[in-house]
Amino acid sequence: MQIKKILISLLVLLPIMVKAQNIKFKQLRYDEDYQHLATDTNTWYKKIKFLPLSSNKKVYASFGGEFRTQYFKYTNPDWGDAVQDNDGFVLSRYLFHGDLHVGKGLRAFVQLQGGMSNGEIEEPSPVNQNPLDLHQAFVDINLPIQENTIVLRLGRQEISYGSQRIVSVREAPNNRQSFDGAKLIFNSNKIRLDAFFTNYVQVKKGIFDDDPSKAIRFWGAYGALSKLLPFDNLDVYYFGYKRKSSAFDEGKGQEMRHSLGLRAARSYARFQYDTEGLYQFGNFSGKDISAWTMSANLSYSLINVPYQPKIGLKTEAISGDKVYGDEELNTFNPLFPRGGYFGLAALIGPANLFDIHPYLEISLSKTITFIQDYDVFWRMQKNDGIYAVNGRLLYSGKNTISKYIGAQLGSTLEYVPTNYLYFRAEFTWFNSGSYLKESGSGKDITMLGATATFKF
Repeated sequence: MQIKKILISLLVLLPIMVKAQNIKFKQLRYDEDYQHLATDTNTWYKKIKFLPLSSNKKVYASFGGEFRTQYFKYTNPDWGDAVQDNDGFVLSRYLFHGDLHVGKGLRAFVQLQGGMSNGEIEEPSPVNQNPLDLHQAFVDINLPIQENTIVLRLGRQEISYGSQRIVSVREAPNNRQSFDGAKLIFNSNKIRLDAFFTNYVQVKKGIFDDDPSKAIRFWGAYGALSKLLPFDNLDVYYFGYKRKSSAFDEGKGQEMRHSLGLRAARSYARFQYDTEGLYQFGNFSGKDISAWTMSANLSYSLINVPYQPKIGLKTEAISGDKVYGDEELNTFNPLFPRGGYFGLAALIGPANLFDIHPYLEISLSKTITFIQDYDVFWRMQKNDGIYAVNGRLLYSGKNTISKYIGAQLGSTLEYVPTNYLYFRAEFTWFNSGSYLKESGSGKDITMLGATATFKF
């Protein structure tokens, strides 16, 4: 009944929103700017995007939100080592935000989030089931300096950088992640520099009970340089991470980890590349940390042919621990990565891994895109296991020989009729390799998923 009401509301709102195609949404909703609507609020919808609160329109508010529903059905979850669900389950997420601007110097942003899970066999995690909570609440103090700006941001906020391999909003799971703390932002024409110090917000199942975790602290600095030849984007960054208790195949203990990274990306008329390298050092339970990762995403677009196919190749080398019981930990920690790291199925996380990932994108129309990909996985080191996207150890490397994990075939169909609506259907087949058969049941996994998102 609830879904039926939402669909009816969409049909009522859609004609109004089609006329407002100059509304552009961003993944970080606080980055949206609706000042261009100051002279164009001829519909009630545009008025809620730019609602003047003073006669000169320098004080204004903006409102927006999102509803997303997803259906998933897995065959042989956890490669046959988890309880089989024959019916699948439904995840629903709600986001609503208010944005207040007081001149150019002061801004306040508040966002509520709710997530519900229906039909899961096991008890849903707080990431899937969190009825209502304060997801973001921060104040920006803006100090313009000639053509540049310096912003001090205080409070609860989402953080996302670069390709989102290391720091992400965690879009794929039901609830996005946020941090409590302070950030200093310097913006100029070609340079953006961020420095921040935060605590991770621990998601809980109750209402308005998410708290900053004293056990997980995150700080760092990120510099993004644009249009610096021969790159479109050149990013240089440092991240610090401290966790009271971390778990790897090597054992458990306190972790203090430092990450130094470099990312370079460019898009030509037909050829695009995105490369990144990262080294980590620090201390884990009295052991030295020495870990690393390198990644590349190369693609070529065929513009003047039917359906404008895009052919691409991704590859990643991610370190794992070399020797059990020695004085060094080599397992890479992806920190706060995007949720669907290797597809919506999110079966494997980026640690102790080497993968080769060719893919093909075809534009069936202006609004429909078909994506076909094939990802082959190996363990980087035999003396380490494989991990989930959230860092949880899935299978140990102890008493195993093979490095070959398996291959994942994914087919995706995306339909984007307007800026406000997004539909996605995905089928994934994971063909289990010899390592998974050594470690557990090793059955093949299939996943059928469907997503519908409405933003306003």
